[in-house]
Amino acid sequence: MNSEMKKTIAIVVVLGFVISCATVPITGRKQFSLVSDAKILPMAFQQYQGFLEQNKLSSNAAMTNQLKSVGKRISGAVDRYMRANGMAAKADAYRWEFNLIEDKTVNAWAMPGGKTVFYTGIMPIAKNVDGVAAIMGHEVAHAFARHGAERMSTGMLAQAGGLATALLTGGKDPKQQQLWMTAYGVGSQLGQLKFSRTHETEADKLGVVFMIMAGYNPAESVNVWVRMGQQPGAQNAPPEFLSTHPSNQTRIKELTAWIPQAKVIAKRLNAQTMAN
Repeated sequence: MNSEMKKTIAIVVVLGFVISCATVPITGRKQFSLVSDAKILPMAFQQYQGFLEQNKLSSNAAMTNQLKSVGKRISGAVDRYMRANGMAAKADAYRWEFNLIEDKTVNAWAMPGGKTVFYTGIMPIAKNVDGVAAIMGHEVAHAFARHGAERMSTGMLAQAGGLATALLTGGKDPKQQQLWMTAYGVGSQLGQLKFSRTHETEADKLGVVFMIMAGYNPAESVNVWVRMGQQPGAQNAPPEFLSTHPSNQTRIKELTAWIPQAKVIAKRLNAQTMAN
């Protein structure tokens, strides 16, 4: 394969990704969108069902009911927003569901399409209903912003970039080619970590808007991260640039600064949804 052909392949690959852009509602951030809901949602729903079959639901009825109630209110705010902004088909495709798993792990997550899990280990961090809403808003925001599909898309982009690098350095000395591939791999890995932190920050901000729209106290979103930073081992976290998540201190600072603006946005969006 000659050099011109290699360059052509690389350009075609890059252009294919560039033209496949979408915009995250509310934040306006541009994102890669190579995976449709029609493709990813059935897979997510199937995986979620398999997860529930293999894990134990919490027997704490009060805690479970609180979780489901908060999830219903926050997803309801998201649903109203989508239907008021020409996204009824997207809203119809979501299958919101909220379950509490008996597990000491301090974690919660949401799959594409709205399937959401909290572990009992995170409930002391949530501490109260507004804390549950802060975490719920964050996880619901991941589903709303299609972060799962975007991660798949950027993974495909990384693979294509690796292929392009291999093609463009194929005629070089093996040692030089290895240097190029190593440089690409390190750069790609650090880029993916930064990309993941971008998702987390966006979910933090959207989550606060959604919890306000649903009638919860946004100040608790800051307190959640204060409590998270007080957990054993929290001080031994890796440097932020090597992590998939912003540091607790970064989140506390950014959320504190964001809440006043989030209140304005939430008030406007609530008024908009009520008018439709």
